[in-house]
Amino acid sequence: MSLEPLPDLLIAPVIRAALTEDLGRAGDITGMACIPADARLTADFACRRGGVVAGLSCIRLTLAELDPSAACDLLTADGVVVPAGTTLARVSGNARAILTAERTALNLLGRLCGIATLTQDYVDAVAGTKVKITDTRKTTPGLRALEKYAVRCGGGVNHRFGLDDAILIKDNHVAACGSVGEAVRRAKAFAGHLVKVEVEVDSLVQLQEALAHAPDVIMLDNFSLADLREAVQTVDGRVTLEASGGVTLETVRAIAETGVDVISVGALTHSARVLDIGLDAVGN
Repeated sequence: MSLEPLPDLLIAPVIRAALTEDLGRAGDITGMACIPADARLTADFACRRGGVVAGLSCIRLTLAELDPSAACDLLTADGVVVPAGTTLARVSGNARAILTAERTALNLLGRLCGIATLTQDYVDAVAGTKVKITDTRKTTPGLRALEKYAVRCGGGVNHRFGLDDAILIKDNHVAACGSVGEAVRRAKAFAGHLVKVEVEVDSLVQLQEALAHAPDVIMLDNFSLADLREAVQTVDGRVTLEASGGVTLETVRAIAETGVDVISVGALTHSARVLDIGLDAVGN
C-alpha cells in the first residue's frame, strides 16, 4: 500500500496552535534564562520503545517555526517498524529553538507513532483474512487528519473523515425517522450519486429491513459472533458489511473470521498508548 505523506500546509496550523499554547504570554523563559541567544545544539529524537513510525514531519515543521535555518535529518520514514533505541531524526540549530520545540514535537510524534503501532497490532491480528481494519471519528479535536494518517501508517484504512463525506445512519437517526427502512429511503433520496449510504443495525431483523432498501454499507453494531456469521450468509456479498462495537485485540480475530468485510475500531485513536520518544543532546 502506497503511503502518501500529509501536506505541510495541513500540519503547520496544528503545530502553530500547539506552540502558541506552550509559549503563552512570555515565551520560553527557561531557555531565555539559561541559554545564550546564539548557542548551538545538535540533538537526536530517539525511540525508547519499539513501534511504527508516524508523523516525522512534525519534527521538521515544529523546528522550522522557531529556527528556519535549522537542519533536520530524518533517519527513517513513516510506516517503518523500528526497535527500541532507534534514532528517528537528528536536528542541529539554535539551542533555544530546539529546546522550545522539543515538547510540541514529541507530543505530536509520540501520539501518532502510538496510533500507528496499535493499528499495526490490529492489522497483524487479522492477517490472512479478507477484513480491513478501519478507524472512526473518535479522534482528538483538531488532530483528525494527523491521527487518521497515523492509522494508514500502521496499515489500517480510514473511515469517513467528517460528517460531509458520507451518510452514516446511526441508531438515533433511525429513532428520529421511525424505522431503518425510512431512514435509508430518505438518505438515498437526498444523496448524490457519488455519496455512499451506510446504516447501522443492531439486530438481524433490522438487517433484513435495511437490505430491502439497498444501502451501500451495513454496520453490524455489537453483534454476537453467531449473528455476524448469519448476517454474512444472509447478505451473500450484496453489500459491504462492517462490524463495530467493543472490538479489542482479543476479539478482533474471531470477528474477522466470521467473514465481514470491515472492522471499525474506535480504540485506534481514542485509546492508543503514546510511543515513548525522547530528545537527547549529542555531545560535541
